[in-house]
Amino acid sequence: MTKKILTLTLAVATFLSCTRKTEQKKLQSHVISHVMTKQQQEALKPEQVLNEFIEGNKRFNTGNSIPRDLSIQARKSAPGQYPKAVVLSCLDSRVPVEDVFDQGLGDIFVGRVAGNFVNEDLLGSMEFACKVAGAKLIVVMGHQHCGAVKGAIDDVKLGNITAMLAKIKPAVEMSKDFPGEKNSKNNEFVKHVSENNVKYAIQQIREKSPILKEMEDKGEIKIVGAFYRLTDGTLEFVK
Repeated sequence: MTKKILTLTLAVATFLSCTRKTEQKKLQSHVISHVMTKQQQEALKPEQVLNEFIEGNKRFNTGNSIPRDLSIQARKSAPGQYPKAVVLSCLDSRVPVEDVFDQGLGDIFVGRVAGNFVNEDLLGSMEFACKVAGAKLIVVMGHQHCGAVKGAIDDVKLGNITAMLAKIKPAVEMSKDFPGEKNSKNNEFVKHVSENNVKYAIQQIREKSPILKEMEDKGEIKIVGAFYRLTDGTLEFVK
């Protein structure tokens, strides 16, 4: 009787071990390890990349992000990079850009500065990303509860922060007709200013970069704005 129990136990253990190995192989087969090639990048259309980002964000905020082997992607992307897009984001640590759009290593150029505003350096970076390196989409992404926007609303003055916040002040001015309390404690007003800050940044891109404006006019790239909600990980596209 004891031998039968032992044999049965070993059989069950062997079965479970084989099952686990099979499941591990299935999981590994679904892990993304490839990176974007030049040919794949050239074949992409701006609208296609935007749709990929929209679907990627849906996966992110529902907990269904695609598993990726970043260590392999790092090695494969070392010889060259062919990103799909460039994203101008805030410095905020709660806005993980690649994760928000569920993209892998080498898929996105990311420019970050508190308040996601445009300056000469970021414009040059965008021109490199699109004109030189082939990116098809520019996303200017503001976010919920932005500290830089709140600082601009409150007219904070502190060291180099003063000059930085001055670049967000036009969005505060654009929001002067907001029907409600215009202070940093009013979350709806902060959101309104944040969205205007995104619109202003896009306006600056078109006005101050003839290269990007021409590419957009020709349909070679698309420039869009987005507002990221910290509370649920979703995106609203700014019209």
